[in-house]
Amino acid sequence: LQFTEEKLGQAEKTELDAHFENLLARADCTKNWTEKILRQTEVLLQPNPSARVEEFLYEKLDRKVPSRVTNGELLAQYMAEAANDFGPGTPYGETLIKVGEAQRLLGAAERDFIHTASITFLTPLRNFLEGDWRTIAKERRILQNRRLDLDACKARLRKAKAAEAKATVTP
Repeated sequence: LQFTEEKLGQAEKTELDAHFENLLARADCTKNWTEKILRQTEVLLQPNPSARVEEFLYEKLDRKVPSRVTNGELLAQYMAEAANDFGPGTPYGETLIKVGEAQRLLGAAERDFIHTASITFLTPLRNFLEGDWRTIAKERRILQNRRLDLDACKARLRKAKAAEAKATVTP
């Protein structure tokens, strides 16, 4: 009732401290930017949406995500197979072997980068959103309910005082 009356402008609302309001605004801003950065980093590390969903499901089920061959490693594998078909002694085959090995190293570096970024960058962001932010939101709801209770009590007190004053004026 108090919340509805405040929204309709019929009840007085106790304002929170300006410093605290600033803190709440900064917390909201931090949460929003953390979510955006987390999502975009996930897109960068895994551009395939269906693979992201699969990884998300494995993560929620507390299962190990199966290791996926990177595009660089797949290209290296194709180059090695082509080199064997052309013959490793031919100039083209020899070149394919060298370039394929470089692609294999690049693919392995990419896999290491994705793994490291996930552990050292994405995990702290997720921990904030799933831990700290949930605590902040819970405490904020509790504070809002307490403030509404306080305002409702103030309104009842004002009505009681007004009724008492009216009773003393009209004997």
